[in-house]
Amino acid sequence: MFETVLVANRGEIAVRVIRTLRRLGIRSVAVFSDADTEARHVREADQAVRIGPPPATQSYLSIERLLEAAARTGAQAVHPGYGFLAENAAFAQACEDAGLVFIGPPASAIELMGDKIRAKETVREAGVPVVPGSNGSGLTDAQLIDAARQIGTPVLLKPSAGGGGKGMRLVRDEALLAEEITAARREARGSFGDDTLLVERWIDRPRHIEIQVLADAHGQVVHLGERECSLQRRHQKVIEEAPSVLLDEATRAAMGAAAVQAARSCGYLGAGTVEFIVPGADPSAYCFMEMNTRLQVEHPVTELVTGLDLVEWQLRVAAGERLSFGQGDISLTGHAVEARICAETARVTAGVPRTEGQGRVDFLPSAGPVLALSEPGGEGVRVDSGLALGTEVGTAYDPMVAKVIAHGPDRRTALRRLRAALADTVVLGVDTNTGFLRRLLEHPAVASGELDTGLIDRDAASLVPVGVPDEVYAAAALLRQAALAPAAAAPSNAEGWTDPFSVPSGWRLGGEPAWTEHHLRVPGHEPVTVGVRPGKVRIGGAEPVPAELHTDRDRVILHWDGVTHVFRHAGTWLGRDGDAWHVDGHDPVEAALRGAAGAGGTDTLTAPMPGTVTVVKVTAGDEVTAGQSLLVVEAMKMEHVIAAPHDGTVTEIDVTPGSTVAMDQVLAVVTPTAAPQEES
Repeated sequence: MFETVLVANRGEIAVRVIRTLRRLGIRSVAVFSDADTEARHVREADQAVRIGPPPATQSYLSIERLLEAAARTGAQAVHPGYGFLAENAAFAQACEDAGLVFIGPPASAIELMGDKIRAKETVREAGVPVVPGSNGSGLTDAQLIDAARQIGTPVLLKPSAGGGGKGMRLVRDEALLAEEITAARREARGSFGDDTLLVERWIDRPRHIEIQVLADAHGQVVHLGERECSLQRRHQKVIEEAPSVLLDEATRAAMGAAAVQAARSCGYLGAGTVEFIVPGADPSAYCFMEMNTRLQVEHPVTELVTGLDLVEWQLRVAAGERLSFGQGDISLTGHAVEARICAETARVTAGVPRTEGQGRVDFLPSAGPVLALSEPGGEGVRVDSGLALGTEVGTAYDPMVAKVIAHGPDRRTALRRLRAALADTVVLGVDTNTGFLRRLLEHPAVASGELDTGLIDRDAASLVPVGVPDEVYAAAALLRQAALAPAAAAPSNAEGWTDPFSVPSGWRLGGEPAWTEHHLRVPGHEPVTVGVRPGKVRIGGAEPVPAELHTDRDRVILHWDGVTHVFRHAGTWLGRDGDAWHVDGHDPVEAALRGAAGAGGTDTLTAPMPGTVTVVKVTAGDEVTAGQSLLVVEAMKMEHVIAAPHDGTVTEIDVTPGSTVAMDQVLAVVTPTAAPQEES
């Protein structure tokens, strides 16, 4: 076994690998960019080496710097985690050339399965069914369009290199093929350095089921059952579970055998995952999609139902050991479900009407410091996290910051435990999707197991609250009121008397106390004025409600109209049941002046998230039409297109490609085309 292993990754997966290394008595070496100097994986490793500044191309994607770090620390092996260089054949080969053991498959298997076109051809020859699609590599835009027309829309555009949903585009309208191919190539080139695409038939309401495999260097290959990964958004998994409620024992065995055959066809070694697309109406018609030649984000659910530590077996196989079990020794016990916590904000797309359960929701990357953190525990609950109090969540890397996993004797118990664990999760200072995930797990289709990959896209709006609960504004206003009254806690003079005019109690001579008004705003929502007087709070123009607030360290206890609400509190943030609200002050006078100057109006396009401008398609003076793409902002490997809100002229453009922007920063102004005057 190895003495020292370098973990060539960051965040929660680096922390998770370090945990197993520590248990096995193996010295761990972390690497970090300048953005991760105080990151949790740096603190938990036995040693850490700085490898450069962000972006990742100068740090976590720099093969030269990673190999230098391994040489400086005496590492004998490198664990790549997932993402970055985990599926990079050149990195695996460079490790081998440097005398390091790459904890993963050989470079030849990574190269073969990393090319989705060759991978499909290889497994087809091995007798594994594949999804119908284009043939050949290096297809031009015209050839891709031709192949799509032959298949018939809807089709899925996919990068040949890489994975994780990056660069994938579902195209239902043939007229949009050229535009979507351009966008898919750009994102694939940015994510993987390779813009080769393929096109596949899109199966409506499909299920995404994958099989975990393990292979040693002595010819033994086994599968560890399946994972259901159908709950996805933008082709990226959100909730995963094991086993799948869809499969019976016969289908499970057949898919497992196909996965083993796929692994053998490329000379696989270590832990890998074979992914299948499965029609919900006919699970026996499964088709191979791709093979991920690395550990998967969702590997914990397999660990919990099999009792195996997959990182440990990656290490043992890489060290030359045989698997100590065969296919017949593997059994699945109970059920496990995982939720991915991401730093992101749910926002309704501009210009789309929003009512309860209707409207399109965008999930935009969020950033900020972790001001308060509480991770759940209890029976059957596991947390894999890269967060720590004070962690600065930026936009340079993937938005996933933690995973919460629950195991139980059956699916119902596992789901219930996971919902409770998410309600106990507190992250304040940066927006996360924790509350959304908790509501998703309560969706009737999720509870019944009637899943498909389009469920979230169809029903996301019903899982995002329309507004901010009144009690949140009440708690925020009462906290601000208390902060304005330091004199209330101590007498103002030696006689113990407090001047009633020195505190904002609303006290006045011979009359009912006046209202103290607090102007508040939660990003993405309209400003609200909250009136406070002793014992009562008034939200906007509503009737006053009896209210009383108590604080206990970082907890806020609000008695509101006969109901007690408990929040976690940090700065201007409040959290409850997995949801969090940044309730900040709002100056109506300043806003009015800004509006009068034209900023923030319907003509102004602002950044929906902090990030980097990657594409600018217009200049000042250009005539544009409603819906026309003007700019692209990228953050955490996500692209967001900024479109014209109406026909008009670009009268201001404030950014260039490469500009770093903050959320709500003005990007451009489009002055609407004047309506023709009617003849008198």
